[in-house]
Formats: sequence, structure tokens, C-alpha cells
Amino acid sequence: MCLIIFNKLRSNYNHFTLKETTISNFVLSTDQNRMEENKEKPDLVVWNKERGYYQNELSYGTNVGAPAINIENVSGWKQSNAELANKNFKTKFDELREEYERLVNEVRLNELVYSARYNFTPVMGQVYHLYSKSDDSFFLSMISPDSWNQKYMGSFKLDASHKWSKVESY
Repeated sequence: MCLIIFNKLRSNYNHFTLKETTISNFVLSTDQNRMEENKEKPDLVVWNKERGYYQNELSYGTNVGAPAINIENVSGWKQSNAELANKNFKTKFDELREEYERLVNEVRLNELVYSARYNFTPVMGQVYHLYSKSDDSFFLSMISPDSWNQKYMGSFKLDASHKWSKVESY
């Protein structure tokens, strides 16, 4: 727009109107105001029209004489904490693996006892004995292994949650 005004001024100086003069003066004055605002304060000065000088509120230096901002070397901290975190993860993983293996063994044991043949209703808290027949089938009995000569597999007890647990000594 300013270019159009100046072109008209150059080509037709005699037909120059008051309106064009007002617009060009406005454009020139706003450009000068912007340049003056930028020149009022150097780049290093912390200035805001609403707050004025607020350099003391900043947490970092704003001029050449301010203390240098140095980035701390955190690689040692990262490595040591990463090693601790990995150790914790490995410990937790090992605990979960042990728990998983214990649970798998418990499920297999319960499948074995529940798949065995028995002709009675087991009572919770009583010890029962698991035997193997010659055809590799299993049966559960109340008779202890020292009372007869059968292939003994182990003694088990039914708990309140209907899970069989192995009893070491009957």
C-alpha cells in the first residue's frame, strides 16, 4: 500500500490528495514507533510494558556479566540409577517366575489328584494317599502306604479352597 502511495507521488505530484498524505503519514509514523520501541531497550534488558524491569524475578542470567549456565553431567547419575532400576526389575521378574513355576506345579498336582479314581467323597483336612496301578492309572485311597504293597505316589490333603496340597509326612 505504501508503495502505491509513493508511486502516485512520483508520477503525479500535482494530483496529490490529502487522503493519500494522511495514509502515508500514518504508515510512516507506525513504522517509526516500532523502530523506536525496539531501540528504547537493548536486547539484554528484561523489559515489559506492563511490568517494567523484572530481571530479579528470572531464575537465569540475562546479561553478559551474569553467571554462566552450565549443564550438569548427569550421565553417571543416569547409569547408576538405570542399573538400580534394572536390578529391581530383574528381582521382580525372578519372583514372578518362581511364583509362576509354583503355580504351574500346584495346577499339575491338582490335575493329577482330581483325575485319579476314588470311590468316596474326600473330606477337607483329611490326608489321602495316591497310588499308581500297573496300567499307569492313578487311584486315591484312605489306606496308608505301609498297610499294603501298592506303588505309592504321595500323600495329599484337601484344603478349604478345594485345592490338593502335598503332605510330606503322613
